[in-house]
Order: sequence, then structure tokens, then C-alpha cells
Amino acid sequence: MFVEVFGCSSNLADSEIVSGILLEAGHELVEKPEDADALVVLTCTVKTPTERRVVKRLRQFQSLGTPLVVAGCMPEAQPDLVASIAPEASMLGPDSVLSVEEAVEAALAGDRIEVLGGEAPDRTCLPRARANPVVHIAPISSGCLGECSYCIVRRARGRLQSFPMEGIVEDARQALEDGCREIWVTAEDTAAYRWRSSRLPDLLGALSSLEGEFFIRVGMMTPNQALPLLDDLIEAFSSERVFKFLHVPVQSGSDEVLRRMRRRYTFEEFIGLVERFREAFPPLTLSTDIICGFPGETEGQFDESLRLIEQIEPEVLNISRFGPRPGTEAAGMEGQIHGRITKERSRRLTELWKRASLERSRRWEGWRGRILIDEAGRNGGVIGRNFAYKPVALGEDLTPGQFFEVEVTEARGGYLLGRTA
Repeated sequence: MFVEVFGCSSNLADSEIVSGILLEAGHELVEKPEDADALVVLTCTVKTPTERRVVKRLRQFQSLGTPLVVAGCMPEAQPDLVASIAPEASMLGPDSVLSVEEAVEAALAGDRIEVLGGEAPDRTCLPRARANPVVHIAPISSGCLGECSYCIVRRARGRLQSFPMEGIVEDARQALEDGCREIWVTAEDTAAYRWRSSRLPDLLGALSSLEGEFFIRVGMMTPNQALPLLDDLIEAFSSERVFKFLHVPVQSGSDEVLRRMRRRYTFEEFIGLVERFREAFPPLTLSTDIICGFPGETEGQFDESLRLIEQIEPEVLNISRFGPRPGTEAAGMEGQIHGRITKERSRRLTELWKRASLERSRRWEGWRGRILIDEAGRNGGVIGRNFAYKPVALGEDLTPGQFFEVEVTEARGGYLLGRTA
């Protein structure tokens, strides 16, 4: 059995659950699709470039003639597209991944099934085959409360459905016993989490109280959902077990563009949120997102995004060139912008961000402290994370899952170089 995944950490968690279910059912996982009796691919369709990569991969899989199960967001949001590429493939929506064993057995028997729609299943305390044994990805909800005019994910994952807090905490406790040292709290919008009378700060407090030596990484939260929780969030982040890492996507520095995007906050509200967190945690690692070339975005409105990045200097910036997603309001808006313009705006934004990011990274040069080794380096050595989730590359053979004292020797744009102290 071969399992492949595209997209976000929620999808990655689903792929680990799918792999765990198949292993428990007696299937063997292989590393190459050519060696598999059946193929399972968890798809993403959030952006046009991602859709193109997934489509290319599905065509490759289809050419192998191996039984195929297509799961995740694409079959839910674009079933006709999947059927046009792989008409004999079984399809599972993101809320149907627990039916993977049934879908695989049908595929092996020469049949196909479709399980789309429905409510999100509780994703806690399920079998797992982790891609990284150091990291436990903890989905806390599925769907969101937003209605962004450009987003196709809402069609795939629907309205917010939060998972039981006690299950999330128990799952994390077991993961720590199994050797995990990072807990990734993940969702389409972590700040939207609601379980009975509990919200995200309560969940973080419960996770922080678990025994062991570990870090918690809090995933993306929208500004409008985070603002009402701000004081409690800052208190929850004050735990030494919570990475001082904040991912809040702004998408544009223009209030008019934000209005057309149907984002429910203003430029000033976003800035206020960032400033409060940086006042509380000066070494904070800030991550945000910008969309270039949203329909009707003028040069002046794009300049507002440039000024925003100059002002906040995020350590991480996810830049997207707008591409219309099928069935979304933005796809039919007037003022669609030519790809050449969005490409040029993306280039200018990238250059500005790289300079700002490097300046902030240089503040870490000479820093000495403790990091957790959490992955292998691309060209040998290992990568570790400090308390602010800043990646530190070490050219040494160290064991993932262990903590080491290091000294930062040099700052690079997106990471730091270091050595054990």
C-alpha cells in the first residue's frame, strides 16, 4: 500500500491516520507507488499551483493501472475533476477518511465507492503511522467559521466542528509516552476552537499540564477569532512549553481589499494583535500570509501591503499569487488581474520580506540556549527548534527527539546556523 499526501498539517495528520488504519487492517506500507497493490492519495486544492501538482500526480498514478483511492479536499470540492482524470478511482472526502479500509478493499476487488459529505469524525485517539516520530499532529477541529470570498476549502471541509478536548489531551499524552516531543495544535483556524465552555486557551492550558519535556506549536489562527481571546491567549502562550510562534494571516494591508475578501478584521486590528504578542514575547517568531493580485487590487492598495510587511517584519511570510478557485465568489469578481502583474508584485514582496527577515534573524546571532532536535537536515546534519520555534541547523549527527545546548553562529534568511555549546 502506498500513501501520499499534499497540503496542510491537517491533511498530513489525516495521512498518518489513514496509514495507521491500513496497518492495523494488515496492509503493508511501501515507499514507491510502483511496488504497491493500491494507491491512496490525500489531495489539496487550496491554490491553483497545488491543484496542478495534484492533477499531474493523479495522471501518473492513473497510468500505472494500480487501484486508486483519491481522498481529501479535491474529491469533495471538485469531484468532476477527479472523475475526469481517474474515472475508476474511489473517492473519499476529508470527513470520510476513516472509511479508507473499505475504499481500499473495494479498489482491490475492482470496485469503486464514493463517500463524500457528512460530519467530521472525531480525529482523536486513532491509529497513527507518524511521518516524523518526534511530532504529534493534533487536529482540534475541522472546518471554519469564515466566509472568505476566495477560499475553496470551505466547500471541502464545511462549517466548524470541534473535537472533544479530553480526547485531544489524552491523544497527546499517549503521543508523549510514545516518544513525541512536539505537539502541533492544528486546524483551519485554531482560535475558532469551541468545546462546550472551553476555548483554545483552555485547551493549551490542559496540554501544557501534561507530564514530560516537550513543546506545543499553535497553528494558524485568524485575527478576528483571536482578538476576543487575546488576554487569555497571551497567558496560555506564557507557558514555557508553548513555542513563542504566532501564525496569523493578514492577506492584505488594505482595508478595502480585506472587505472584498470578506476577512472580518481591519489592518489596525491585525497590527494591534501583533503588537500585544510582541510586547508579551519580544523574541516572538511571527508568521503571516499575503495574497498578491486579488481582483481589483490597485497599485496603491498593494503598496499598503508592502508597508505592512516593512512595519511588522515577519520572520515567515507565505506569499500567494491570486488564482480564481472554482465556485468561489472571487472567481467571478470584476477586475481580475493579469498573471504578469501578480508575479511582479509577488517578486517585490518577496525581496522586501527577505531583507526584513534577515535583519530580524541577525538578532539571534550569539544566542546560547536549548533546542529540540526535530528533523534531519536536507544536506546532512540536523534541524532543531528553540523556544521561539526558530530553526537552527547543526552540521552534527544528533538524535531527533533530544534536547541540546547550542550557540547560534550565523543568521540566514529563514533559519540559523549553530553548533552544540
